[in-house]
Amino acid sequence: MQYELRQRVIEPRRQTFQYVANRLGDKPASRYEEGTLDIQPTENFHYRPLWDPSHELYDETYSAVRLTDPYSYRDPRQFYYTPYVTNRAALHDAFLKSLAYIDDRDLLTKLPVGWASLLGTVLVPLRHYESGAQLISVTGARFAYGASIEQCLSYAAFDRIGSAQMISRIGISLGQGTDEDLIAGKEHWIGAEHLQPLRRMIEELLVEQDWVVSTIGLDLVDRLLYPLLYRHLDEAAIGGGASAYGLLAQHFATWYVDQRKWLDALIAEWIADPTHGTANRKQLAAIVQTWLPHAIDAVTAVADKTEALVGSGALDFVTTTADSVRKELDDLGLVEQVQS
Repeated sequence: MQYELRQRVIEPRRQTFQYVANRLGDKPASRYEEGTLDIQPTENFHYRPLWDPSHELYDETYSAVRLTDPYSYRDPRQFYYTPYVTNRAALHDAFLKSLAYIDDRDLLTKLPVGWASLLGTVLVPLRHYESGAQLISVTGARFAYGASIEQCLSYAAFDRIGSAQMISRIGISLGQGTDEDLIAGKEHWIGAEHLQPLRRMIEELLVEQDWVVSTIGLDLVDRLLYPLLYRHLDEAAIGGGASAYGLLAQHFATWYVDQRKWLDALIAEWIADPTHGTANRKQLAAIVQTWLPHAIDAVTAVADKTEALVGSGALDFVTTTADSVRKELDDLGLVEQVQS
């Protein structure tokens, strides 16, 4: 008896899900595309929300800034659940290794007095800033229209609470295993003069009804605060004998670079929208006009405290960074009416 082995290729009846094929054609799609495109609920809502009967449960008019097609925007990172979790797990593991290195050598207790005070009075209280930023991002994830935008905001919310937890770990290490610095940090957040403009801005953004306003308002602070704390002070720490600060700052700086990728792309998409682009530009310019001065004031107060503690030229850095931010927004046509 003889056997003849043959290879037979069975062509799939379709290359991807029908809702993806309707948009991209019947061809193989990426996991990101299959888990993102056209999954926003658009019909068959049973009732309008009792707290806002003027809107549907999912409604594109929750913000004045809109896209003709919300899926014209795609996350440049192509993040869906698996790559997001893998990427962030690696980031968190790297942070824990740095913290373990610092703890093993007791580097935080060896910091110069000014740098140790900077951690206790500026950095550790900012876990409450990150916690507020998480809530702002959660609000955006709830009220944004289009899964491609919602999932970026959801991941940003997870990132923010992760950052708050990492800062908490720094506070526990600074307190040599106790919560003393975390308790003191909360008191600084509530009462310290240098943090009140920042705290006020976060609280006002938390009650803002338009999720784009709160998202962009928060971003304006980030554009000034992150470069100050995690780039400028990182470089200053090297010359100030505070290498432990630099080891910790690098992880937040890395995250901020990633955050900019999806947010800058979204702002560009809003402005380029064929139907709403002109109106979006005006709305975004109004947001910048309102919130950029507050953001500069808030971060300047933090820089003033920083300058007093470690004398790194923080005030000059914030002034220079604010000019750069203004220039970047001006190139997008968003600061015509903003006063210097």
